[in-house]
Amino acid sequence: MAEQNLEAKLKKLLKQDKIQLWKEPYTDEQQRAGSGHMQELAERYGAMLRLSGSEVAGALELIRVQALKRGQRNHTFRETDVATLELLLPRGCGKDGKSRMFMESRLDVCAQELMDRIAREVGLKSFKVILNGKTLNAGLRLDRQGVGNHSKMMVLKVSSVAAAQSARHDADDASPSTSRDHSVQRTHRGFQILSERDGTEDPETAPFLEVADQKGNPLTIPREEKKALILAMGLHEKGRALMKRKLYDDALCHLLQADLHFSRCGSGLLGAVDNYGVLQLDVVWCYRALEALSCLEDGRERLRRAEDCFLRCYGERRQRLLSIKGSSGREEALFLRLHLLRSLLAFVDGDDPQARQQLDRAESLYAGLCPDADKMTELMLLGFSEREARLGLRACGGDLHEASMLIANQRQEREELRRREREKRQRTEAGLAILKEAGYAPRAAAAALRRADGDVERAFRILLDASQTIATPDTGEKVSQLLYLGFERSAAEAALALTGGDIHSATELLMDNGGSVPSATTPPSEEEEPGASSGSTDESELVNEVLEDIPSHEDDYLDLTLEEELLLINTIKTHLERTPAQ
Repeated sequence: MAEQNLEAKLKKLLKQDKIQLWKEPYTDEQQRAGSGHMQELAERYGAMLRLSGSEVAGALELIRVQALKRGQRNHTFRETDVATLELLLPRGCGKDGKSRMFMESRLDVCAQELMDRIAREVGLKSFKVILNGKTLNAGLRLDRQGVGNHSKMMVLKVSSVAAAQSARHDADDASPSTSRDHSVQRTHRGFQILSERDGTEDPETAPFLEVADQKGNPLTIPREEKKALILAMGLHEKGRALMKRKLYDDALCHLLQADLHFSRCGSGLLGAVDNYGVLQLDVVWCYRALEALSCLEDGRERLRRAEDCFLRCYGERRQRLLSIKGSSGREEALFLRLHLLRSLLAFVDGDDPQARQQLDRAESLYAGLCPDADKMTELMLLGFSEREARLGLRACGGDLHEASMLIANQRQEREELRRREREKRQRTEAGLAILKEAGYAPRAAAAALRRADGDVERAFRILLDASQTIATPDTGEKVSQLLYLGFERSAAEAALALTGGDIHSATELLMDNGGSVPSATTPPSEEEEPGASSGSTDESELVNEVLEDIPSHEDDYLDLTLEEELLLINTIKTHLERTPAQ
C-alpha cells in the first residue's frame, strides 16, 4: 500500500511538472549525465513529501523503468499487433513469489488461448480471468471483450472443492470458461430451478422463493425480471457465504455473476431494493481481500453505484428507512464499509487528505456501531441470539430496554409473516384441488389462480374465458409473435387470455404443454404434474445445496462483527501516520 501511495503521488508531481522520465536526460543512454538530474528531482520531491531522497529516488527509478518498458511495448504493438497484458495472480501462484506477470498475446484470438497459456505457465487448473469487473468469455476474441494493450486483468483461482463438483446442466448464458468453475454453474442452475417455481406445488417437496419487500409483502413484478432478480440475489447470497469462509476468489466469481443478472433488472426495481448496493460493496471488499488494488477505477465506480443505490432506497437522510424499519442504526454498517473502502482507494491513489477524511467518517461510525459487551450479555440472558442482540442495540443506539422491545416485536412480526404464508399456501393448495377436480389441468389451474390472486371463483371465470376467447386488436401483435414461433392461432389466443396477455408466460405455457393450452377437457392424468421433473434427485440436490446458503434472518447482511473493518482502519491509520499531512 505504501509503495503504491508514493508512486501515485510522484506520478501526479511528474505530470504537474511536465517531466517525462523516458526522455533525455533520464534515458538509459544518458544515465551518467542524467544521474544528477534524477538525484536533484528526488531531493526536491522528497522535501515536498517529507521523505528521504533515497526512498524517492528508488521510486522514481521504478517509474522510469516502467515508462521505458511501456514505450517498448507500445512500439511492439504498433509493429506486430502483439499486445502486452498485465495479470494479477492469486497469492502464492506467481514465480519467485511475484503477484504480477506480463504476457504477450494477439488480441484477435479467443480468450481460451490466453487461458491455456496461463494454465501452463502459472500451473493453475481451475480459474477465471476478470477484466474491469467482468469475467472473460473463453469462446470470444479478446478484442471483442474490451481487452487492449496494457490491459490489467485478475486471475481468480477456483477452490479445489468447487472445481471437483460437476455441473449437470449448463446455465443459459454460460460460456466455455464456466467449465472452469462448476460451483458457479451449480449455484446458477439451482436458483434457476427455484426462479421457475411459483409456489403452487407442495413446498415440502418443491421449495420455492418469493420476492418480497422489507415488510415481507410479495412484490408483483414481470416474470422474466423476477427470474433475473432471484438468480442475482441467489448468486449474491452464495458469494456472501463464501466470503464468510474467507474464500474470496470463489466469492468474487459468484458476485460478478450476480452483478450480470442484476443488470437485467429494470432500474425501477433496482432503486427499490438495497441488494444491488450491498453487492457493489461486497465486490470491492473482495478486491481488498485479494489485494487487487490495481482495480481502482472499477472499485471507485462500484462504490459510487453503492452510494447511489442506498440514497435511493433509504433517502438522503434515511427518512424512507426510518418510516419502514423505525431506525437506521443497523444499515450504518454499510456506510462504514463504504467510507472505509473509499479511504483505502484514496490512499492507494495518493490522495491522503481524502483518505483521512473518509477514515474519520468510518471511525465515527465504528464507535457508534460497537455494542456494549455487558448489554449484549444481558440481552442474550433474556434468550435472544448474539445476532439479535447486536443488531437490536445498533438499531436503538445502545438503549438496552428499547433493544429488547424491538427484538421481541420483530420476533412477533416474523411469526405473523410465517402464519400468513402458511395460510396462503393452504388456500392455494385448496384452490388447486377444486380446479383440478373440476377437470382443469394443473398448470392451467395454477396460472389462473395466480392471475386471480387466489380467488377460486375468479380463476374459474379466467379458465372459462380462455377456452372461449377471441383475439382482439390489442392482442393481435402478441398472437402474431406466437404464430411466428409455430403455435396454432387458437392455442396462442387462449394462452394469452389465460396469462393476462403476458407474452413470456404464454410462450412458456404453450411450450410446457406441447403447443396446446390445457382445458377442462384435459384429464389431469394426461398432463405431467407440476414438480414431476423438478422433483428429480439431481434437481433436488441442486436446490437443497443452494438453499443452505440462504440465511434464515432477513438482516443477516447487516450483521457485521466489524473485526475486519477494525483491522483495516488500523492499517490505513498506521500508513497515514507515517505520511505527514501536507
